Amino acid sequence: MNDHHNNSWLTERAHRAMLDNGFEPEFSDEVYAQLREIVDSGQPARGPDIKDLRHLLWSSIDNRTSRDLDQVEWAEQMGNGDIRVLVGIADVDVVVAKGTPIDLHAAQNTVTVYTESKIFPMLPEELSTDMTSLNQGEDRLAVVADMTVKANGEVPESRFFRAFVHNHAKFSYEEIGEWLDGHGEMPEELQHSPELKEQIELQQEAAKCLAAYREKKGALEFESIESSAVVEDGEIKGLISVRSNSAKKLIENFMVAANVEMAEFLEANGFASLRRVVREPQRWDGIRRIASEYGENLPELPDQPALAAFLNKRRAADPDHFPDLSLSIVKLIGSGEYVVERQGEDSGGHFGLAVRDYAHSTAPNRRFTDIAVQRLVKAVISNQPQPYTDEELDAIANHCNLQENSARKVERKMRKVVAATVMQRHVGEKFDAIVTGVTASGTFARILRPPVDGRIEQGERGLQVGERVRVRLVSADPRTGFIDFAAFA
Repeated sequence: MNDHHNNSWLTERAHRAMLDNGFEPEFSDEVYAQLREIVDSGQPARGPDIKDLRHLLWSSIDNRTSRDLDQVEWAEQMGNGDIRVLVGIADVDVVVAKGTPIDLHAAQNTVTVYTESKIFPMLPEELSTDMTSLNQGEDRLAVVADMTVKANGEVPESRFFRAFVHNHAKFSYEEIGEWLDGHGEMPEELQHSPELKEQIELQQEAAKCLAAYREKKGALEFESIESSAVVEDGEIKGLISVRSNSAKKLIENFMVAANVEMAEFLEANGFASLRRVVREPQRWDGIRRIASEYGENLPELPDQPALAAFLNKRRAADPDHFPDLSLSIVKLIGSGEYVVERQGEDSGGHFGLAVRDYAHSTAPNRRFTDIAVQRLVKAVISNQPQPYTDEELDAIANHCNLQENSARKVERKMRKVVAATVMQRHVGEKFDAIVTGVTASGTFARILRPPVDGRIEQGERGLQVGERVRVRLVSADPRTGFIDFAAFA
């Protein structure tokens, strides 16, 4: 197939992949009927129990193309050296009641699925990119995490309440990150507003304290390079690499802190909660093997601080290849899962983040677990009974685990279709790669520049996950998304 792939062809493929993996790519008539009612009702009224914090200089940092804005941030320097950090999270529950058609659709799909050609939103876009999005210049209802960050990164106290907020400035990771990392100019809005500039710098300071505290406890600092398609006039022109930066890390640190505090808040108030856990790696021996190739000897049993120290050392020694090492280790640690933590139980912590209590709560426009957690938190705030039974939470956790896996399959499938379209011009060329999977269905690898996944069809015998290998591109089929490599010594 030649270069003339138009967007409709890609969109049809994405739609088919959604159906094949148990998603409902379209909204039902019942959803649209409820949506009309919500839109006609306008923004929900602000009750007497809701604080008016619109005067604070809230801002958001997200992907340049993001229109479903889930959170805004504000920080304040305290007299004793502490930094008060407020994270406002979009109040989705206030317009999407439990058990309504929109809620049931969200509960079925559980996530927004992002493909190169089309986004399949969990909530209708009239909500997720408008009424429940914390858009610049708009007054919105939010659930606020109010946290005190000490100089050593501890968060000794936090509280939660509902508030009316106003996003004064929408920034992108790219513009803020390039400025913070010293690679780019200060964004124009910050040049015109010393107060906003001060805000971002104070937020960055708080985020660094939070990161340093978790790092001491053994948080694993990875770096990934993702591929993003360049699509012009409906045609795929190429792939670009997307790396992390200081702005992404700032937001990540705030989100981790809010998610930890949210989980502890529910536990302290006697509620069960949905937790995100990453268990100790089953394949620790593989991680030890990789470390030994760099002359490092990790302990026999999984050890977070030891692994964190190894990763930090490698990042300093070879920053260019650190994303490749990150990928190998991440694959061996394995993915997270949702579980229900009942009172008096310990569901396990998050191995990568080095935290014991962690609940996804900061992205209710795009993750159903976050809507469920939001409802639990709001019930505590308003002194209402738990809105879900433990059995309902179990069912949500199990279904979200399945759908998250399915969403990865859809997104991976479409990335492969796009990658195959670009890579068919490079058949016969040689690349550096890392082995990412050895399964009954084959041995898989990712080439690193550009980041593209495929299967090793020749020379795969004896290869192990995390191993570096040189490969030749044998074939790339845009119809199937199949990319095949041959490995050679």
